[in-house]
Amino acid sequence: MPRRLLAVEHTKIRALREQAGLTPRELADRVGVTYRVVVYWEEGRYVPEARNVRRLADALGCATADLTGTPSGTETLVDLRYAAGLTAEQVASQLRTTAAGRGLFVDAHKIRSLERNRQVSGWNWRKPECTGQLVQQLAAVYGVPVRMVMDAWMRTRPADEPPRPPERERHGPPTSAVEGWEGLNDRQRVYLGEILRDDRMTEAEMWMRRQNQVRVPSARQWRQLPFALDAPAEVVGHTRLQQRLRSAGVHDQGAGATLRSLERLGLIKVVRDRVEVPGVGEVGRTLVEITRRGRACARAGLGEPAEPATPAHLLSEWLWGVLLRVASAGPEGLHESELTGKSLFYLAVGYRPKRQAHPSRGFIELRPRMAPGDTHVLEYRWHATPLGQQHLAAYLHVYAEMYPAAVYPTQ
Repeated sequence: MPRRLLAVEHTKIRALREQAGLTPRELADRVGVTYRVVVYWEEGRYVPEARNVRRLADALGCATADLTGTPSGTETLVDLRYAAGLTAEQVASQLRTTAAGRGLFVDAHKIRSLERNRQVSGWNWRKPECTGQLVQQLAAVYGVPVRMVMDAWMRTRPADEPPRPPERERHGPPTSAVEGWEGLNDRQRVYLGEILRDDRMTEAEMWMRRQNQVRVPSARQWRQLPFALDAPAEVVGHTRLQQRLRSAGVHDQGAGATLRSLERLGLIKVVRDRVEVPGVGEVGRTLVEITRRGRACARAGLGEPAEPATPAHLLSEWLWGVLLRVASAGPEGLHESELTGKSLFYLAVGYRPKRQAHPSRGFIELRPRMAPGDTHVLEYRWHATPLGQQHLAAYLHVYAEMYPAAVYPTQ
């Protein structure tokens, strides 16, 4: 059951005010309340209303979570409303201007019932496609991604059937991608197209390795495609990419300049490292990786349809794989050292990519493993949160169709 009201920790108001170098009167002026109200807030005699929580956070230069103590990735529906600085009446008023809000006969009482995990009257509230449209409109009202409202809804109302947001419309190639392709010369187009094809071939190889239970490196590693070795071709031969470009008649001394021009345009990344070559020793190597922008540009130029977008409330293949790893570990969980990198900022409780960025989804969390007698912590291990388990159970069949190459617990 979620909190009835957000509890603003009064001790934090004073601490954050002093940290910001403000007097109570200066803070009152910024928030738009009287000096005495600020004093009462700091003493814990009054609790700021929703609209004042947002104003208070803005005045102190912090997030509303810094005032409420809500860890990143644990937000409920009432958290989102308070963070937006809106009363239930204001939310209901805005929703009634939308078809979704009118269809559900939204009012302030229903908003509060929704936030408190109480039954909401109305037959359409039991239809996932209707509540899914409401989720989309709530995201617009609160100024947050649809995924945040979906996660907050499922935390607040875990027994409900998850809402079903409308599918994204499929469009043709983005105008920017078409214009990017048209801005390339013939040589650059050949290079970008061949890099895309080699990336796809490598992706297919990785899929085959998974099917044969062979270890697969991270996508960040295998998407860096070998382009050239700093050694005579008659000794080390040509890479697959070089052979492709040779067949197209554009592999010559100008390769470096072409790669640099594509990198300046943000279509590829060029990386240098060193590798051991049998019979030669250690030599320098050039690798290339096509960027998301480069992929869209090449697809537009080659006349291919745009890749279907991942539904707003679902995970990318990379993040889905991380969640599966943690869930598949069972009650023991994964040792904290087994998960590192950016995935934590998108999935783990308490993480946020940047201070002002939207928080992580809170699908995984670190839990302590205690010594016998609970005398001390032996280690910390990653586990799926209740929301992570709920998400996995609700959408496992969807992900199985989207990402068939993933290693699922039932396999």
